[in-house]
Amino acid sequence: MHFAFSDQQTEFRDTVRQVLAKECTTDDLRAAFEHPLARTPRWDVLAELGVVGLTVPEAHGGLGLGLVDLVLLLEEAGRVSLPEPLLETAGLAVPLLAGLVRSPGSDIAAVVDPWLDAIAEGRATAAVGAMTDPPAPIAGADGADLLVLWTAGADGPELHVVDAAVVTVRSVSSLDPTRRLGIPHWSPTAETRVLAGADADSAWRATRDRAALLTAALLLGLTERMISTAAAYAKERQQFGKPIGSFQAVKHLLAGAQVHLEFARPVVYGAAWSLDGSGPEASSPTAVSRAASTAKAYASDAATEAARVSLQIHGAIGYTWECDLHLFLKRAWALAEAWGSSDDHRALVLESLVQDAAAPGD
Repeated sequence: MHFAFSDQQTEFRDTVRQVLAKECTTDDLRAAFEHPLARTPRWDVLAELGVVGLTVPEAHGGLGLGLVDLVLLLEEAGRVSLPEPLLETAGLAVPLLAGLVRSPGSDIAAVVDPWLDAIAEGRATAAVGAMTDPPAPIAGADGADLLVLWTAGADGPELHVVDAAVVTVRSVSSLDPTRRLGIPHWSPTAETRVLAGADADSAWRATRDRAALLTAALLLGLTERMISTAAAYAKERQQFGKPIGSFQAVKHLLAGAQVHLEFARPVVYGAAWSLDGSGPEASSPTAVSRAASTAKAYASDAATEAARVSLQIHGAIGYTWECDLHLFLKRAWALAEAWGSSDDHRALVLESLVQDAAAPGD
């Protein structure tokens, strides 16, 4: 079996890398930390490139591509710690909206189609999350134009598509303010419900798998950025009359972090392949979920190790406002826990393997 990205996919990735290097500098990140916004001129640039509408069906002005294409671009977004909600919008909200069953006589299209058009054109951002008790913050909810919310209603699970203009969202402080955490205060209605019962539950499980996978893709880019930042600093910082990067102990730290990254990257790519409906695991929903959990566990471990190593190499200065490293550390620490920590996902993998082993006929 051979898996490789196409020339078109890698060329698109390289183009996005060049654009983000110009449009999302560390100065831009500091500005985003001080004044977080859901949409900026940078979002318009990404929309013009087709990045924002990558997963939007072609009928609505998007490119109609899948997760294998998206993971490469999210890796680039992680490399620069992109403040805009590309994962939440293109990775979570759009597949949910596009995947809704359009039954005869249904008014789902009237609710969903205008949002798909708006996202493809760069006129809207989205946040996706669950309404829980007690309420949990939802990334990107503060300032989003669209909310896609899962609820465990009295009559069973429901999925709602809600115009954020009619929802009160309480901002929640975060280690990384650019994630714009918020808690929606809103009561579900029949008008906003698009799925219910087993269909809503299935859609939400698939969304959690996508969220784990795509968060892992962001973590790959963050991990690489922290390692490269630490390596560059190790060449400059002098101790005992020579760069600390010449010391074997420092080389081993960086090499160990790089090994974590190189092990995580193919796991993430393989999971994207499975979630896109390809690969040997695609026919088994349990195996697909397991692939997503494995990707998140590996990527979270790689990112936390890179954060530990890069901060150790920098010393205390690495966490100061003047040092670029902290801009990536905070995002990595936040995303390592988002949509389940590595321990959470290892537990899910173990549980699914035990269930498979106990299934009749095995």
